[in-house]
Amino acid sequence: MKDKNKTPKIIAVSKTFKIDHILPLIEHGHLDYGENKVQEANEKWTEIKKQNKKIKLHLIGKLQTNKVKLALNIFDYIHSLDSEKLAKKIADEQKKQNVKPKIFIQINLGEEEQKSGISKENLLDFYNFSKNIGLNIIGTMCIPPFNKDSKIFFEKMSELNNFINLEELSMGMSSDYMNAIKFNSTYLRIGSSIFGQRG
Repeated sequence: MKDKNKTPKIIAVSKTFKIDHILPLIEHGHLDYGENKVQEANEKWTEIKKQNKKIKLHLIGKLQTNKVKLALNIFDYIHSLDSEKLAKKIADEQKKQNVKPKIFIQINLGEEEQKSGISKENLLDFYNFSKNIGLNIIGTMCIPPFNKDSKIFFEKMSELNNFINLEELSMGMSSDYMNAIKFNSTYLRIGSSIFGQRG
């Protein structure tokens, strides 16, 4: 049974920021960080993660199949599973590396051509497919359209997550996280409100 009053975790979105900019937050004790490029994350976080085993790294950008091996080497969470091809690649690679990342299915609720994600109509079939090949699916993720009221999309995401009985829900960024909390988000992806605007 899901806890509706669960306090959401904050993923500090550190993409594009150099590690020197992030170190004060690490030293303060924050453990969850978000990156959207696999190569950048490996270069930036490998040594830090060796020194601090409690740090959890979240891939919040699109994952290309040719980067899966490298991604599983550094990321604890993948927020952007969006195709059967990618699911199969992760399933194969996690056996080889003997790791089991926690994975969110990305849903393209706004049906935007430029955004990744599966359609809501395919969610149940895709979830079952991913589970059957051994993926650890813990929740769903969405990025609502920028020019529309995010509450509409967050409410629908909450319904979809409940429909397939998943614990975690990755939604909400600096501009709309208060709305996301109202609809039971468990992971907020906050960047500019923590680190400031990117250059």
